[in-house]
Amino acid sequence: MNPNDYDDWYQTPRGRWIAETEYRLLHTLLAPAPGERLLDVGCGTGYFTRRFAHSGSTVTGIDASPAMLRVAQAQAGAGEHYLTGDARTLPFPDQTFDLSISVTALCFIPEQRQALAEILRVTRRRFAIGLLNRHSLLYLQKGHGGGRGAYRGAHWHTAAEIRRLFAGLPVTNMKIQTAVLLPTAGKLARLSEHWLGGRIPGGAFLVVAGDVSSSPDPGRETVQLNPNTSPAT
Repeated sequence: MNPNDYDDWYQTPRGRWIAETEYRLLHTLLAPAPGERLLDVGCGTGYFTRRFAHSGSTVTGIDASPAMLRVAQAQAGAGEHYLTGDARTLPFPDQTFDLSISVTALCFIPEQRQALAEILRVTRRRFAIGLLNRHSLLYLQKGHGGGRGAYRGAHWHTAAEIRRLFAGLPVTNMKIQTAVLLPTAGKLARLSEHWLGGRIPGGAFLVVAGDVSSSPDPGRETVQLNPNTSPAT
């Protein structure tokens, strides 16, 4: 996708509403404290990186696409840093960042487990990973047969699959929640998000968040599904 077209989507009425809804969920689950260092893995043109910078975090965005990063860098403000890199081999020492996020980037990486291990390695306190929900209306619209448009080639996750993906990794207090029940951004979508968002598991945006264990001991892992999130495969 053309980086400028990708970035412009966030300025459309639909893009603004979806992105804001996703950001609110990420921010709620991550609970950043002012001044904490945050890493955005697969940051693209930097929409979410910038949002967390505006909320008081010192942010670093990393992406494999130099073209995407040029757009991100052109809009960078104070406290924002961008660099080219691979999610599977992050170029940072252990526990460099207090927090980490990744928004649907892992859906396009076959080595998801390797990327997750790297994200946890460089994170000291807490993480929030946004994925695409297979049990959603958006999957029925865009995900079948290898996906269409920007979703071509994406992997769509289930809650049960996420539990398997994180099994044995150094995480505690893991929670899963969804948002964007109706990806239309119309009045009905906004009303459904207001009354049902976070209460039923059918949102297109599937976020897994948790704390990073101080020691990579699989015995310390405690996985907690949101009670409203279906574990169905």
